Amino acid sequence: MKIFKNLTALVLIAIVAGILTGIFFPEFADTARILSETFINMIKMVIAPIIFFTIVLGIASMGDMKKVGRVGGKALLYFEIVTTFALFFGLFIVNWVKPGDGFAFNGTANEKVNQYVETAEGIKWLEFFTHIVPSNVINAFAEGDILQVLFFSILFGLALTQMGTTGQSLLLTFDRLSKVFFNIMKFIMKLAPVGAFGGMAYTIGTYGLDALMPLGKLMVSVYATMALFIFIALNLICYFYKFSLWQYLKFIRQEILIVLGTSSSESVLPNMLDKMERFGCSKSVVGLVIPTGYSFNLDGTTIYLVMCTVFLAQVFGVDLSFTQQLTIIGILMITSKGAAGVTGSGFIVLASTLTALKVIPTEGLAILLGVDRFMSEARSITNLIGNGVAAIVVAKSEKEFDEEKNKLALADQN
Repeated sequence: MKIFKNLTALVLIAIVAGILTGIFFPEFADTARILSETFINMIKMVIAPIIFFTIVLGIASMGDMKKVGRVGGKALLYFEIVTTFALFFGLFIVNWVKPGDGFAFNGTANEKVNQYVETAEGIKWLEFFTHIVPSNVINAFAEGDILQVLFFSILFGLALTQMGTTGQSLLLTFDRLSKVFFNIMKFIMKLAPVGAFGGMAYTIGTYGLDALMPLGKLMVSVYATMALFIFIALNLICYFYKFSLWQYLKFIRQEILIVLGTSSSESVLPNMLDKMERFGCSKSVVGLVIPTGYSFNLDGTTIYLVMCTVFLAQVFGVDLSFTQQLTIIGILMITSKGAAGVTGSGFIVLASTLTALKVIPTEGLAILLGVDRFMSEARSITNLIGNGVAAIVVAKSEKEFDEEKNKLALADQN
């Protein structure tokens, strides 16, 4: 049957099957976790080399250090403007809906919450920026540290560009190696339904649908806010830069479903590099914007963090002043940038924000433990969509967007 050859349909079926398995066979959760983690590990296995080759080849195609700096500067400026708007957007919605009003908190801080708080207190967030420079390049590749690989790749690309024609043979080799790794990705993506099934079965089997009921209002508010952000804020950006959000979303629908199943935007990073180039963005822009966006353009994460912070204030009856809410924005503008580089990042950043504010009890994090996983899909998908839009915007502003290539890509998917 044709449906069994369509990856999008297979991933969707796998997600539904995972939900049903989690509901009726919760004891399968441990096995499901192994399936999901194995799939994500296979993706992570090729992320670092793919980023390296994509960036080096992209910078080499630019051949101009000033242009590299201009593209990077535009990307960072865009990231800061859009994520700041996302923070204010989330702050407005959570103050309007007030999902924490009337919520009864009867628990106390548990061991897991205390671990997050202790980790948050031990993090010096300004050191995040010095961490970008690897002390050992091999170690950066081995650990799959995206920002460190990105930093080294830019230096390598610039150095190779300075060699002129002498470096052409090496570039040709890199181009061939890049194609090999993307072919490996094609093999791995055939297992996407297995990864999506495992991720969903683990989430539902471990936490159960019962965990959703008490915090249903918060979850609905978070999902609705992110949907509004995508279809209003990002849609306006798309309209201004003269491309269709709907066509773009249709083009990356497989990636969106895979993220929905695995709760990890990293699981589609290599695919997004390939997809955005096929969509019409130049290799050089894609190579710089997409990997950088995974740490600096976290629209979904920032919305989640600000909404959860104010939600906990509402739960404990803490009436945050306008100044305190602006302080939350300021703290999250800094701490959210390091979210992608820290294990358990969402909770650690949230814990560090509460610790810095000193007006909301940190034990309130226990309320969110059971549903954080259910909201991770929303923030990962929003991050994914936002990064793709950023790549298109920067490409168009640099006149590095191929309209003919875009038309062919959109025609092929119909």
